[in-house]
Amino acid sequence: MSDDQSSRGQDRKSWLERISQAFSSEPESVEDVLEILRDAEEHNIIDTDAMSIIEGAMQVIDMRVDEIMIPRSQMVTVKASQEPKAFLKEIIDSAHSRFPVIGDSQDDVIGVLLAKDLLPLALNNDLHWNRIREILRPPTFVPESKRLNQLLKEFKETRNHMAIVVDEYGGTAGLITIEDVLEQIVGEIEDEHDFDEETNIKPHGDGSWAVKAVTSVEDFNEFFGTDMDEQEFDTIGGIVLKEFGHLPRRGETISFYGFTFTIANADNRVIRLLQVTRDDVE
Repeated sequence: MSDDQSSRGQDRKSWLERISQAFSSEPESVEDVLEILRDAEEHNIIDTDAMSIIEGAMQVIDMRVDEIMIPRSQMVTVKASQEPKAFLKEIIDSAHSRFPVIGDSQDDVIGVLLAKDLLPLALNNDLHWNRIREILRPPTFVPESKRLNQLLKEFKETRNHMAIVVDEYGGTAGLITIEDVLEQIVGEIEDEHDFDEETNIKPHGDGSWAVKAVTSVEDFNEFFGTDMDEQEFDTIGGIVLKEFGHLPRRGETISFYGFTFTIANADNRVIRLLQVTRDDVE
């Protein structure tokens, strides 16, 4: 073994020993642990993707359901008073897989309908409420104050993927899915339904937009009415990277041109997805 290889091996062992000591004793704070892990990342003991997941997992410990839930006003629901054929198009258009079924009011959640459970009924021309009620899954209710790590554990134990969030008075405050929690750990989960094939900018109901980093500067300018330089960089991701001056981590933010850009998804080589908000919006 060469001296260089020996040195690298000793360096790796040293950092592994420091990580081990950090977890074998009682660290004074989460930040102390993260600092050691970040040092290990800089020395290539932990790669950037793994470090991002670790940071996300530790962040989840301190987060509550009401911080990331889908608010009541944005819930896509099925009303028990609707004719099945009336809500079928809405189910198809939304591309969701689970839908709260409500009775007399938004606070009266009587079950959860899985889109896949509707397929056999639709194929057999049997879309009637007496049959649909037989396939409804019982709803799970959680308080707004529940910690995300506790909820994730419950999701895992019960194999449930959605919960209805209730406020202190028992009313429906919103809903939360297992994907919402996992995105806090691994970053934005961009599936085939998040964007249309030819769409790089997707509005959210909270006044923000999900923007693919590969969106051309020209398209960004046209959509948001900005005049960013289209000559120096081809993509909005390139401009954001220049403004940061380094490859940012998931969750990092920067403001310029009257917008705040948050890194929603990135790896150790490239920015993938941005969350964009206007700074002048209250």
